[in-house]
Amino acid sequence: MFLEVKNLNVGYGDVQVLWDLNLKIDEGRIVSLVGSNGAGKTTLLRTLSGLLNPYNGKIIFNGKDITNLSTKEIVNMGIVHVPEGRRLFSDMNVEENLLMGAFRRQDSDEIKKDMEKIYELFPILKERKKQKAGSLSGGEQQMLALARGLMGKPKVLLIDEMSLGLAPVVVDLLVDIVKEINAQGTTIFMVEQDVRLALDNSHYGYVLATGRIVMEGASKDLIQNKDIKEAFLGI
Repeated sequence: MFLEVKNLNVGYGDVQVLWDLNLKIDEGRIVSLVGSNGAGKTTLLRTLSGLLNPYNGKIIFNGKDITNLSTKEIVNMGIVHVPEGRRLFSDMNVEENLLMGAFRRQDSDEIKKDMEKIYELFPILKERKKQKAGSLSGGEQQMLALARGLMGKPKVLLIDEMSLGLAPVVVDLLVDIVKEINAQGTTIFMVEQDVRLALDNSHYGYVLATGRIVMEGASKDLIQNKDIKEAFLGI
């Protein structure tokens, strides 16, 4: 198993948010985590990326226990978090933001090659490379957030609420890019409120409700599930 969470309990101070979470992410797959706002999705991503320490439980990556490692150590191992709200350096230009994604790397020649690959994947960012990140459209900012994450050479890309606040045509473009990133070998763990979007574009899915996994399975099966249709899709 590539990335595995075992009996994870997490919270903020005395307020517990996640309860006995178990999930597995296979290498090379797109796995989605869906649930309503406040279910604990972002808390899980913050824990996986080392921003939060769990009360107990384990996170195993490539056979190694990474439960209480620092964010720096986790990034160095190949787990990169694209946070909700993009969190760009708004006064820096596009190129500077991309270089910030590679700040822990020493391979300057490879960084240049990866920058060119990024510009092939996101041609609009090449056009905007000297433009301040804060002046980009919402969709362009989300592209930049994804691209900055890729500059860290991730083995696993954690993507939090990619579609939030964006027009459907922009979301469709971003989904195509995520699929291309996955096809090039990066494992994707995608957290989304948009249940149909997530399940239509992932291999396997988990449903989180009030801090607990309540359902899991192949995404194509989950989207046909009667309870999911009623609870999330209004059918």
